[in-house]
Amino acid sequence: MAKKTVKFMCTAFRDGFQSVVGARVLSKDFLPCVEEAYDAGIRWFEAGGGARFQSCYFYCQEDAFDVMDAFRKAAPEADLQTLSRGVNVVGLESQSSDMIKLHADMFKKHGMSSIRNFDALNDVNNLKWSGQCIHDAGLNHEVVVTMMGLPPGIDNQGTHTPEFYRDRLKLIMDAGIPFDRVCFKDASGTSTPATVYNTMKLARELLGDKIHIQFHSHETAGNGISCYLAALRGGADGLDLSMAPMSGGTCQPDIITMWHCLDGDPDFEFDFDINKIKKAEDSFKNAMKKYFLPPEAMNVNPQIVWSPMPGGALTANTQMLRDNNMMDKYDDMIAEMYDCVRLGGFGTSVTPVSQFYAQQAIQNVMFGKFKKFAPGYAKMVLGYFGKTPVEPDPEIVKKAAEFMASNELTKPYSTPTTKTVLEMNDADPKKGGAVAKKMLEDAGLPITDENIFIAASCQEKGILFLKDPSKAPMGCRFAEDEKPAAGKGGPCTVTINGKAYGVEIKADGKAVVNGKEVAFAVADGIKAAPSAPAAGAGNGTEVKASVPGSILRVTVNVGDSVNEGDELLVMDVMKMEQPVAAPCSGKIQSIVVAQTDKVNTGDVLVVIG
Repeated sequence: MAKKTVKFMCTAFRDGFQSVVGARVLSKDFLPCVEEAYDAGIRWFEAGGGARFQSCYFYCQEDAFDVMDAFRKAAPEADLQTLSRGVNVVGLESQSSDMIKLHADMFKKHGMSSIRNFDALNDVNNLKWSGQCIHDAGLNHEVVVTMMGLPPGIDNQGTHTPEFYRDRLKLIMDAGIPFDRVCFKDASGTSTPATVYNTMKLARELLGDKIHIQFHSHETAGNGISCYLAALRGGADGLDLSMAPMSGGTCQPDIITMWHCLDGDPDFEFDFDINKIKKAEDSFKNAMKKYFLPPEAMNVNPQIVWSPMPGGALTANTQMLRDNNMMDKYDDMIAEMYDCVRLGGFGTSVTPVSQFYAQQAIQNVMFGKFKKFAPGYAKMVLGYFGKTPVEPDPEIVKKAAEFMASNELTKPYSTPTTKTVLEMNDADPKKGGAVAKKMLEDAGLPITDENIFIAASCQEKGILFLKDPSKAPMGCRFAEDEKPAAGKGGPCTVTINGKAYGVEIKADGKAVVNGKEVAFAVADGIKAAPSAPAAGAGNGTEVKASVPGSILRVTVNVGDSVNEGDELLVMDVMKMEQPVAAPCSGKIQSIVVAQTDKVNTGDVLVVIG
């Protein structure tokens, strides 16, 4: 009997980046490697979407559409696939119908040929319109069933079993959603080989032998290769594989490792020149030497099965913890994931749900277990992202509703709902193309389809980039930056009059203070400088940051009258918009912060007189 040739998609340049360095890589550094991989014979790449889309604007000072165009030039005949999160497309917030259609149209325009489309809750309603739009745009639609292993000790209540995944696939088929391939996606790498094998068998029985089945997992828990072998033996046609240094650990298994596993196998083989693959991988490793590779991304973590954090979310979150000087909270955050999953309705731990779990875990660490709620987690358990696989814990739903009702800004989301996401979003006056156009007009920016989509999916950060890319944040972490300055002990926090400043000394008279590059000079002796009045001088009420983060937007001006509960500003905390409301009525006496400033817990933000 002839061996079956295993197809594979190279994930190094999308999920590899997301899972190892939080998607923060500059295109000029990796596009030559794409060309080499293409020359080595690889004809299927993951080329964008997912966190990589927003990351271009948030951290890399690049336009994601320009990067997609350049990727197509580097791999002219390849199947270039991107990742979409159903109704969320490429953001954490869900979108309206017109933006979901624009997503498919724009990705087609900019050279993509396939879109993998998933919903973290496995709610088929969230896949219907997005799948139709992908198909109508002339793209290959790879529809997804998301998987994970529930933490040990949790009753699965009939979910996250092979039969559950088969039934989800059947719902997709019964809904008439057009698709070209099926992918089973385990972003946390916590499914067992037995579950994978039996899921593939049941899916193959349902689909017949003509539909391509792809399997995706990560090595985070250490069983990625064994699950890949189980998937092939259960009936999968293809696998997601990556290249070092963006492989193994929190990422997909390496192409070379999987080739070695199948070398001499009686049933399966690859169709490529392994020496050419090795040469391409060597070049990629050399190109990535300039980047800081977080140690937690390079290792297997067997205990992740108790706290199923996906590779792509794990390093994205640790990078943000580093940004906010909160890495000391990492272990506690991971531990809190257990209860966030257990009580939250069993949504698959993949973006955006994995981010909701992580955001709520951070809230639990900072303020006590479910004393405060991350808006995304609260909205999820209240039904605003679709139907969870099981009903969330009633007490958590009650607490989430009370928390959301306590603030005028979140009150509209305080009542549990059973409406579909698109029903709500299409009726939401704050969503859609008209709102995005208004943002562009107010900023004096050109009205193009690309800019409309950037504004809709990236909000203020997208507008900031479009105004001047050079002033957008640069969040790439380079290996040289992580080395302590000679004799100086490296980055440090300096606290003056109760305000903390994160300081990193660079070369050539430059330093980074609270995320902003400044010029500095050191001279012998002391030169007196005129003292400035304290920001909170007088009888004003100081409004302080309750958690570290960065300032996303300031919504008031000095002299404005505000009432208790009015929004003063919005912070970006671990990719979560956190409004800061006025604790009292009065006039804005002073505003201490500006857009993009980084702040620490206890920093004064605004003073109300």
